[in-house]
Amino acid sequence: MRPPAESVTSVADRLLAWYDRHARDLPWRTGPAEIARGEKPDPYRVWLSEIMLQQTTVAAVKDYFAKFTKKWPDVGALAAASEDDILKAWAGLGYYSRARNLKKCADAVMADHGGAFPESSEGLRTLPGVGDYTSAAIAAIAFGEPVAVVDGNVERVVSRLHCVDTPLPEAKKQIRKLTQAMTPAGRPGDFAQAMMDLGATLCTPKRPACLHCPLRDDCRALDAGDPERFPVKPPKKAKPVRRGAAYVLTNPVGAILLEKRGDSGLLAGMTQVPTTGWTARQDGATDTSEAPLPAADWIACGTVGHVFTHFELRLDVFRAEGDLTPEVRQWWSAPETIAGEALPTVMKKVLVLALDHESQHDLD
Repeated sequence: MRPPAESVTSVADRLLAWYDRHARDLPWRTGPAEIARGEKPDPYRVWLSEIMLQQTTVAAVKDYFAKFTKKWPDVGALAAASEDDILKAWAGLGYYSRARNLKKCADAVMADHGGAFPESSEGLRTLPGVGDYTSAAIAAIAFGEPVAVVDGNVERVVSRLHCVDTPLPEAKKQIRKLTQAMTPAGRPGDFAQAMMDLGATLCTPKRPACLHCPLRDDCRALDAGDPERFPVKPPKKAKPVRRGAAYVLTNPVGAILLEKRGDSGLLAGMTQVPTTGWTARQDGATDTSEAPLPAADWIACGTVGHVFTHFELRLDVFRAEGDLTPEVRQWWSAPETIAGEALPTVMKKVLVLALDHESQHDLD
């Protein structure tokens, strides 16, 4: 499993030389040229970007990263923010437990570490929301610890370099060992980012640009003529479909009834329109039997779908006009404030459908 020492050195040197020429310009990254001028990566920006990038694309993260760092330029500022404000700024990025853990982690850095991030992967793993991958990435990029950093891009590169036939996720331990063996003592952060860039730009899942790859002479999958076969993945399981209903109630002045979800579980602490009791494991009612104002003239608007990690949700959307006194955790949100609410993507879909349907109905 461990490649020869001369191969390790050759791979690292050639990959770093490629990275020095072709590194992506990313807003959270201190690139090779900046490092050569003596600039050092900011642990706060590295941490924030790594949390945002979990199961999310670079393109989706850029605007959120800019918004967060403008509003909260350092960990102290983020710790001073409320969880509600952080959730509002995060709305639409998905996997909302990450946003709640941002607040917990910032609080822990300030309270337990004097406002400075721990400088080792072991110390970083003690922080809320920081697991094996994130701790390794911060330690390598921000503090120069020669530790293996393995994300999906790196898994693909390493599994192709070494023709790792074991399917994921069983192969993860083997890939991590191989990556650790390849990681140089010098410039481990640049090496980690170079591996990520290689996987994102050349060693792509489909139609990899092998001709331009700096590691093509070392790639066993290329020698075998089938790099796209790696990494080997088990057959996909069909996601269960859950059903429910969502109710868009507007009052006579156009405000929309919103409520805050519970403090635990899926979309915890986020904002939604009232819905039925669907969960990842069970369906909710799909009619107006649980509507917040049952006597209102509820109009069916259609259905929205949204795919979560472990299931697909389909919500039948109803709208009506009426007035009521909000219950605990409910409030009326005026049209001009809706954009600033902590609405997850599925709820934005619900509102778009209901309000578009209302406009069409008015035209009719």
